[in-house]
Amino acid sequence: MRILIVEDEPLVRERLQRLCRELLGPAAHVTAEGTLADADETLRARPLDVLLLDLNLDGEDGFSLLRTAVASAFHTIVVSAHAERAVQAFALGVLDFVPKPFTRERLAQALARAQGVAGDEGRAMRFLGVWRTRGVGLVPVDEVCWIRADGDYSQLRLASGRYELHDKSLDRLSALLPVAFVRCHRSYLVNLAHVDRLVRERGSRYALALKDGTQLPVGRSRVGALRERLG
Repeated sequence: MRILIVEDEPLVRERLQRLCRELLGPAAHVTAEGTLADADETLRARPLDVLLLDLNLDGEDGFSLLRTAVASAFHTIVVSAHAERAVQAFALGVLDFVPKPFTRERLAQALARAQGVAGDEGRAMRFLGVWRTRGVGLVPVDEVCWIRADGDYSQLRLASGRYELHDKSLDRLSALLPVAFVRCHRSYLVNLAHVDRLVRERGSRYALALKDGTQLPVGRSRVGALRERLG
């Protein structure tokens, strides 16, 4: 796992580095920066799996980096003493918010989520960050009808009919999106708020009919769970 720590307090930065290496083992590649400028340079220079981000960096606001990070392929975990900003951070799509002072156990829990080992339901994400010509745009999650895997990326279909491309894979988006989004097929996530009904087709195949007339394929192993969710 490739981790970037962005923390301006040297002692906290060193502790995060040490704990990440202890918790993830020798295969982990851990880099640490103390300023937004250095962090931005590192992000441009190398691929990343997880960003551990403080929100107050010697007077600089970590949210300026967070708005870019949430549109990227990697997961973001906020580590901050400003717990009152957790709701805002989750709304933008962070994977976890670890309040300072933090324990080894709480950091381990957050890293486990990043590895897909642990997760929770009812997430407060309200926006998806997407790259646009003039920077990052924020798409309201409730306007997303469905999401399709597109190689290492994901294609969002919006209620307006517009499409957007997201840097995160379908699996990584699954770890962030509210419980209204379910996997109906290995290549599709669907927002149940936009679903009309489950349709049986020929050969014991099923599809989801959406309110706009679109039909999405349903994997056979997912039919039972979808029936239950749709009532």
